[in-house]
Amino acid sequence: MTLNCWIVDDEPLALSLLESYVNNTPFLKLTGKFSSAKAAMKEMENQTPDVIFLDIQMPYINGLEFAQIINESTKIIFTTAFKDYAIDGYKVNAIDYLLKPFSYANFLTAAKKALTWHETVQPKDNSMSKKEDAVEGIFVKADYKIIHVLFEDIIYVEGLKNYIKIFTEKRPKPIITLMTMVNMEKALPADYFIRIHRSFIVKKNKIGSINKNRLTVNGKEIPIGKTYRQNFMKEIENANNRFVSQKNKPQNHTSRDR
Repeated sequence: MTLNCWIVDDEPLALSLLESYVNNTPFLKLTGKFSSAKAAMKEMENQTPDVIFLDIQMPYINGLEFAQIINESTKIIFTTAFKDYAIDGYKVNAIDYLLKPFSYANFLTAAKKALTWHETVQPKDNSMSKKEDAVEGIFVKADYKIIHVLFEDIIYVEGLKNYIKIFTEKRPKPIITLMTMVNMEKALPADYFIRIHRSFIVKKNKIGSINKNRLTVNGKEIPIGKTYRQNFMKEIENANNRFVSQKNKPQNHTSRDR
């Protein structure tokens, strides 16, 4: 198993050292290197790493603050020169804590903890959630409680930085929860939902009309992003072809019908 990992540290030497450690670890693949948590937050909308090696003391947004908005499926390994942060680190569910300067041996021990978690805990959780989600919906945290949102009730989803707004048929206001659009897109069944913009996912059967670079869902106009337009139009074409094919499919007749 290979883990996609990020390193986030405002010290260039620390970044270089961590990059060399990652490159020398067979089960790690470096997919993101950032000199600030702010930069990492922007990329979080596009990908979700399996593990983050995260410094704590950084300008604007420190590692502990950033850790609070990271999805639970991403394991955090703090890297810091200050041991006083250890307790705070474990409060945000860090899987390990490396005190600078640390050796490759210490780094490898921490990385193996993340690998073990993904190999043992995550697959079981995913298999369970997929069975449940495929039938009904998804559980999200909102308003200090966990809400079960049925797929059949969702109209569209709007991304807002590190939060998403889920618009449903039965609620007058959207459900706002801490989640990235990438994770929400993975959770929604592709047969019924499609991402049409960096900030929007819509239910296919709720699309009313399409006009150039916009469409309407339940009367609301939503933009179609340039990056997603080709895939969206291909999906529309495939849906039309399936409909025509089904309509022209010869019917089976019994001898009584003849």
